[in-house]
Amino acid sequence: MVAAVYPGRFDPVTLGHVDIAQRAATLFDRVVVAVYDLPPEGCLFSTEKRVKLFAEAVKHIEHVEVKAFSGLVVDFARKERAKALVRGIRAVTDFEAEFDMALMNSKMAPEIESVYLMASLEHLFVSGHRIREVAILGYDVAELVPPLVAKALAEKFKGKKS
Repeated sequence: MVAAVYPGRFDPVTLGHVDIAQRAATLFDRVVVAVYDLPPEGCLFSTEKRVKLFAEAVKHIEHVEVKAFSGLVVDFARKERAKALVRGIRAVTDFEAEFDMALMNSKMAPEIESVYLMASLEHLFVSGHRIREVAILGYDVAELVPPLVAKALAEKFKGKKS
């Protein structure tokens, strides 16, 4: 059984994130979506809420589970007995950051391979940062995020249009 870890902030989870998890599930026997445990003041949603939102978004995908983690992702991957770290790439700017990260991860854990999936065309422009930015300004992001996330964002930003 070959397992992979798909790590990230996922603040909030987008349909692009779900797409990467779904595609990874076709390549690996088990995919663990690893939600990084960030300090509450540094994120839109708590770690517990982000785990819950992602778990709901992928409940229909076999072999995918969602867990929180802290510390080094390679240590978490080893704990999960993963052979790969899965990441999504949207553009050249993503590649630059991911390339550095892959080299460091390879140095720390040469037995864990980094696997990159290109974002689907319909998700190329979607990022958690951009979703947060437009949602707080009142844009309806329902077509860009899972339904439960759209609801959580609407509740979070109710009456906060700038």
